[in-house]
Amino acid sequence: MQRYILSRLVQMLFTIFIVSLVVFFMVRLKGDPVSVMVPETFSQEQIQELRRAWGFDRPLWEQYLTFLRKAVTGDFGKSIVYRIPAMELVTQRLLWTYLLAFSSALIGLVVALPLGVLSALYRGSVLDLLATVLATVGRAMPGFWVGLMLILIFSVQFRALPAYGAEQPTSIIMPALALGTGLAATLSRLTRSAMLETLGQDYIRTAYSKGLTKRMVVIRHALRNALIPVVTAFGLQLGWLLGGAVVIESVFSWPGLGRLMVDSINIRDITVVQAGLLWFATSFVLINLIVDVLYTFLDPRVRYD
Repeated sequence: MQRYILSRLVQMLFTIFIVSLVVFFMVRLKGDPVSVMVPETFSQEQIQELRRAWGFDRPLWEQYLTFLRKAVTGDFGKSIVYRIPAMELVTQRLLWTYLLAFSSALIGLVVALPLGVLSALYRGSVLDLLATVLATVGRAMPGFWVGLMLILIFSVQFRALPAYGAEQPTSIIMPALALGTGLAATLSRLTRSAMLETLGQDYIRTAYSKGLTKRMVVIRHALRNALIPVVTAFGLQLGWLLGGAVVIESVFSWPGLGRLMVDSINIRDITVVQAGLLWFATSFVLINLIVDVLYTFLDPRVRYD
């Protein structure tokens, strides 16, 4: 297990290196941001002075090596707009994005697992048909549309929940629901399929023949083995939730990293863009590593020796 984790960490470093390379050159496709940020009253001498101060006058390969050397120590430079360290700004917003993503993931799991298990146990029933319809509708509705409908109903019509910001504890309810709807729909259908396959296995019939209760067979034997594909999909979806939060954060004015990234891209604050994207990439690969390790706890047959 230790050797496997070490090899995955090496792969993770290589992945982050590739991401840093792509991000660095992609944000510079339109040239340096100084010409976009400076007012029209600036002379060419003043613009050149700013370019030298920010290091944009050097060759791209030299800029990248400097960026990589500092990034290893967590130094992405100062935000061109906010005049504070980019990593400090990203860290402040990252906590809000993690809170939103994990709240949405919790909602998705709480809804999807019971619904998927019950659909499999009562296959062909009215409950199964209703769960299928809800999952299809939930997957078909875009997250931003769900968010807008929630605002119209619970904020405009009933005035029960705040429509934007994060000043109140209840502010997270609607963004989490909007982001978790698609996840719940996907996981519920996957849980149903995995449970149907597991319930047809020989060891399930053997467990029933030993006199075990239905509840024990379903929870301790069927569900545990059915969770392996669900955990895989959940890990991937959790990584995408971090990226998908960008739209939801914009709809609800949530002070997360996604909204900061959109604003930074619009104003060409490349230091913040680079720091934020690398954090997204690091979070994604770490989540995948954690999912692989969880396999060994769900299925004793899985070994990484």
